[in-house]
Amino acid sequence: MHDVKAIRDEPDAYRRAWASRGVKDAFATVDSILSADQRLRAAQTALQAAQSRRNDASKLIGAAKAAKDEARAAELMAEVEQLKAEMAAHFEAEGAAGSELRGLLAALPNLAAEDVPEGEDEHGNQEVRRWGEPFAIASPQDHVALGEGLGMMDFEAAAKMSGARFVILKKDLARLERALANFMLDLQTSENGYTEVSPPLLVRDEAVFGTGQLPKFSEDLFRTTDGRWLIPTAEVSLTNMVREAITAEEELPLRLTALTPCFRSEAGASGRDTRGMIRQHQFYKVELVSITTPEQSNDEHERMVGCAEAVLKRLELPFRTMLLCTGDMGFSAAKTYDLEVWMPSQGMYREISSCSNCGDFQARRMDARGRKAGEKGTRFLHTLNGSGLAVGRTLVAILENYQDEGGRIAVPQALHPYLRGLTHIGGA
Repeated sequence: MHDVKAIRDEPDAYRRAWASRGVKDAFATVDSILSADQRLRAAQTALQAAQSRRNDASKLIGAAKAAKDEARAAELMAEVEQLKAEMAAHFEAEGAAGSELRGLLAALPNLAAEDVPEGEDEHGNQEVRRWGEPFAIASPQDHVALGEGLGMMDFEAAAKMSGARFVILKKDLARLERALANFMLDLQTSENGYTEVSPPLLVRDEAVFGTGQLPKFSEDLFRTTDGRWLIPTAEVSLTNMVREAITAEEELPLRLTALTPCFRSEAGASGRDTRGMIRQHQFYKVELVSITTPEQSNDEHERMVGCAEAVLKRLELPFRTMLLCTGDMGFSAAKTYDLEVWMPSQGMYREISSCSNCGDFQARRMDARGRKAGEKGTRFLHTLNGSGLAVGRTLVAILENYQDEGGRIAVPQALHPYLRGLTHIGGA
């Protein structure tokens, strides 16, 4: 959500900022916001003036009756009735303008931070750093061929019960998925200071509005028959833990993590990554969320990226870190880093984590505020989120990077304690 006063004060800055984020007709949109805001304030002023005149007239009615001036009393009562009708009209105008203004503001993305590069799509992203060298694998197989060859990955059976974009993992691949999730949680909680949370998977409209999925991205979500939403990421549940509350700033930053299944309709991904586990309707992810003061959020963002990178380093998976441009960031983000892991079968890096600083954008939508000790005033918090990591994509990366010529998979050293010493999957 956005501060309409700030838009009123610097409309050109918002026009340029939203145009850089790919908002169509950004200039006309700002004009519509200013028009709705002007009509809202005019209606509020007129309503207050009518209320004041009605109150004054009501007091004079009593005085007129006390003086037995029935003609004056009748005149005043007629005026009160007229003012009531005016108030109803002003109230209706206020509601209409307010609804239009809220709708316009709710549909607009966050503004990009000053150090975010401008660009229309992923081609405008900037590489920040790389870690590790891509594995030298002659004729690498993709994860589907590897998993099916092991007899531990079944898309056909999953499709019979659930349709496309689902998978069944069996035997050691199911164990590997579980081991990965536990390893990620242990790393973030025991070494990086995150508090583990087991949150709801079903949330109400207000929660997904707060983190920015509603109203614009409802087609990307799954909805239940009673009007709740299946979470697309634990970001929704974790971030909303501070909604409609005042948090003591001395307690910040709050660092929260959760392993949950995530549910996405992938409505905007038709025809993309239809083979395998890269883009599924249901998958596990370890999410990282931080709640901070405005002064803490930039440093916390860099720290969060490091916490996500640590998972890939421990698993010894080559990756690169990318700073996303204005046209490739998510709706709620002010600044985003993507981690992209090397996929041998594709000969390219693929996204495995996004870490975003949302500034006060989500906090405004959730009315999440902070207060310093000894002060009366409050201010909006800053929220950050990141994947630490997507479990399915990490499993895919291990299969492809740790394969040998016979299709056997070596288990990364960091996972040995979680698999009771299992060093390889497949083979004798």
